[in-house]
Amino acid sequence: MTVKTSISLPDQQEAFARRMVEEGRYSSVSAVVQHGLELLRHETEMKDAELAALKALLEERRKGPFLSKEEFQEQVETMLAAKKAQYGL
Repeated sequence: MTVKTSISLPDQQEAFARRMVEEGRYSSVSAVVQHGLELLRHETEMKDAELAALKALLEERRKGPFLSKEEFQEQVETMLAAKKAQYGL
Protein backbone atom coordinates (compact mmCIF):
# COMPACT_ATOMS: atom_id res chain seq x y z
CA MET A 1 0.00 0.00 0.00
CA THR A 2 1.27 3.46 -0.88
CA VAL A 3 0.28 6.60 0.99
CA LYS A 4 0.77 10.07 -0.43
CA THR A 5 2.46 12.41 2.03
CA SER A 6 3.56 15.97 1.63
CA ILE A 7 6.96 16.84 3.10
CA SER A 8 9.17 19.90 3.20
CA LEU A 9 12.87 19.62 2.44
CA PRO A 10 15.56 22.23 2.89
CA ASP A 11 16.98 23.49 -0.41
CA GLN A 12 20.21 21.53 0.04
CA GLN A 13 18.40 18.21 0.57
CA GLU A 14 16.01 18.84 -2.31
CA ALA A 15 18.91 19.65 -4.64
CA PHE A 16 20.73 16.49 -3.55
CA ALA A 17 17.64 14.33 -4.14
CA ARG A 18 17.11 15.85 -7.59
CA ARG A 19 20.78 15.28 -8.45
CA MET A 20 20.41 11.60 -7.51
CA VAL A 21 17.46 11.36 -9.91
CA GLU A 22 19.29 13.27 -12.69
CA GLU A 23 22.29 10.94 -12.35
CA GLY A 24 19.96 7.98 -12.78
CA ARG A 25 20.56 6.55 -9.32
CA TYR A 26 16.86 6.79 -8.43
CA SER A 27 13.72 6.99 -10.50
CA SER A 28 12.21 9.88 -8.52
CA VAL A 29 12.67 12.17 -5.54
CA SER A 30 10.13 9.96 -3.76
CA ALA A 31 12.40 6.95 -4.32
CA VAL A 32 15.31 8.87 -2.79
CA VAL A 33 13.25 9.77 0.29
CA GLN A 34 11.92 6.20 0.56
CA HIS A 35 15.45 4.81 0.48
CA GLY A 36 16.55 7.31 3.14
CA LEU A 37 13.66 6.31 5.38
CA GLU A 38 14.44 2.62 4.86
CA LEU A 39 18.05 3.24 5.92
CA LEU A 40 16.85 5.14 8.99
CA ARG A 41 14.44 2.31 9.87
CA HIS A 42 17.22 -0.26 9.55
CA GLU A 43 19.64 1.85 11.63
CA THR A 44 17.01 2.36 14.33
CA GLU A 45 16.18 -1.35 14.46
CA MET A 46 19.87 -2.24 14.73
CA LYS A 47 20.42 0.23 17.57
CA ASP A 48 17.34 -1.10 19.37
CA ALA A 49 18.60 -4.68 18.98
CA GLU A 50 22.07 -3.72 20.23
CA LEU A 51 20.57 -1.94 23.23
CA ALA A 52 18.38 -4.95 24.04
CA ALA A 53 21.41 -7.26 23.80
CA LEU A 54 23.43 -4.97 26.05
CA LYS A 55 20.63 -4.82 28.62
CA ALA A 56 20.35 -8.62 28.56
CA LEU A 57 24.10 -8.98 29.02
CA LEU A 58 24.10 -6.54 31.93
CA GLU A 59 21.21 -8.39 33.55
CA GLU A 60 23.03 -11.70 33.10
CA ARG A 61 26.22 -10.29 34.62
CA ARG A 62 24.25 -8.79 37.50
CA LYS A 63 23.03 -12.30 38.40
CA GLY A 64 26.42 -13.95 37.94
CA PRO A 65 29.22 -14.52 40.40
CA PHE A 66 31.38 -11.54 41.28
CA LEU A 67 35.06 -11.68 42.10
CA SER A 68 36.53 -10.02 45.11
CA LYS A 69 39.23 -7.45 44.50
CA GLU A 70 41.84 -9.98 45.55
CA GLU A 71 40.45 -12.70 43.26
CA PHE A 72 40.39 -10.28 40.35
CA GLN A 73 43.96 -9.14 40.96
CA GLU A 74 45.07 -12.77 41.18
CA GLN A 75 43.41 -13.61 37.85
CA VAL A 76 44.99 -10.58 36.17
CA GLU A 77 48.43 -11.45 37.53
CA THR A 78 48.02 -15.06 36.36
CA MET A 79 47.01 -13.92 32.86
CA LEU A 80 49.90 -11.46 32.67
CA ALA A 81 52.39 -14.11 33.82
CA ALA A 82 51.08 -16.50 31.17
CA LYS A 83 51.46 -13.88 28.44
CA LYS A 84 54.96 -12.98 29.60
CA ALA A 85 55.92 -16.66 29.59
CA GLN A 86 54.43 -17.04 26.11
CA TYR A 87 56.76 -14.28 24.85
CA GLY A 88 59.72 -15.49 26.89
CA LEU A 89 59.77 -12.55 29.25
